[in-house]
Parts: sequence; structure tokens; C-alpha cells
Amino acid sequence: MNLLDANIRNTKTKGELSTLRNNGSVPAVIYGGEAKNETISISKKLLKSLIEKENFLSNIVTLNVDGKPQNVLPREIKYHIISDEPIHVDFLRVVPGVKIRIEVPVQFINHEKSPGLKRGGVLNIVRRKVELRCPSEKIPENLVIDLDGVDIGESFKISSINLEADVTPTIVGRDFVIATLAAPTVMKEPEKPAEAEAAEGEAGAEAATAEDGDKPAAEGDKKEGDDKKPAEEKK
Repeated sequence: MNLLDANIRNTKTKGELSTLRNNGSVPAVIYGGEAKNETISISKKLLKSLIEKENFLSNIVTLNVDGKPQNVLPREIKYHIISDEPIHVDFLRVVPGVKIRIEVPVQFINHEKSPGLKRGGVLNIVRRKVELRCPSEKIPENLVIDLDGVDIGESFKISSINLEADVTPTIVGRDFVIATLAAPTVMKEPEKPAEAEAAEGEAGAEAATAEDGDKPAAEGDKKEGDDKKPAEEKK
């Protein structure tokens, strides 16, 4: 589980927030449940190290707020429009039994054991994430799809993933597709034998020679001697 130290902040103006950010901290808010919202600050350096990890927005974080730990879920990160540095974070309290909507990433394993991929098949991923409704304390880290033994033409639907009874997709009423293993879309044209290429080259050269020899003279072309006038007869 990810850990972050946090401090209560009492900033009220934009100037105070700018000072906080210039000192290497990021303002944040904790909300949700029956408790009041808490305004806190966290280390930007530590926050960025967690953001760089995969699936930060779908993993529970333990915040030590002035020494008091509480589990939260990152819900939104705001970035500076120019520097792309994080400037604000919203955290949702993890309250046991309360269901939330969250996007969970799909993970594919055992690519090397798929006969379809070995034969040049293409894994078409329709959904890299699936939105689920689940208790905040039961958020799946990812949805795993095993490619072991999978051949061309097979597909993976949400029904092929084992979910706990109280974890359900937000899309209801249809068994939607997550990925398919399709045949190659581009077939490589076989190379011509060297003898065939040589024969084609000779045939092309002979055709070009024949065309040059049969070419009639242009209408404006003149033969040697055409410009000479006949000699005048002597009287």
C-alpha cells in the first residue's frame, strides 16, 4: 500500500497557496464520509514518485495526517498548464461498506503461451480499463486476462473475468468485449525468385528495343539532301 505524510494547512489566499507550492508542497483535500473535509499539504517530490507508479488513481493510499493514518483513494490530480507539475489533489476517504465507481486497468499475461500470437495474430484491446462499482475497501488492483492457450478468433468478455459478488461493472445489460485475438491484417507478399526477376528484366528490354526500331519518322523530320535545291540549267 502507498504511504504519504501529510500536514494540516490553513491557507486561505492564492498568495499563501503559491508560497506553499514554491516550498515544495502540494495542497490537497480529503473529503467523503461523515467527517468534515480536511485541507492538507503533501510533499510534491513524494507525490510525483507515487504518480509515476502504475494505476495511482485506482490504488488506496494511507495518509499520515499529523501522525494519524487514514486510508484514502486519489480521485483527481490537477496539473500546471505549462510545467505539467501537480498543483492539487483530491482524496476520497475509504469508508467500509460504501460503494464507489472506479476505473480498474486490465492486465494481460502469458503472451508467450498464446498459439494465436505465435502465428502472427494481433491482440486488439477494446478496453484498457473497466469501470466498476465496488466497496471502497475491495477495489481490485487490476483485471487479469490469461492468454495461455488462446488462439486466433477468440475474444474476452467481461463475463470471462471473475469478480467478487459485490463488485460489478457499471455497464449492465450486455456482456461487453474487452479484447479479441484477430488474424494479421496485412499479409506479406512472397518474394519473387531471382530467375523470374531476371526474365522480366530481359523481356522489358526486348520490348523497348522493338518499339524504338518500329518508330516511324516524325512528320517534321527531313532526310539528308531535302534542303538542297536542284542546279539551274545553263542556257
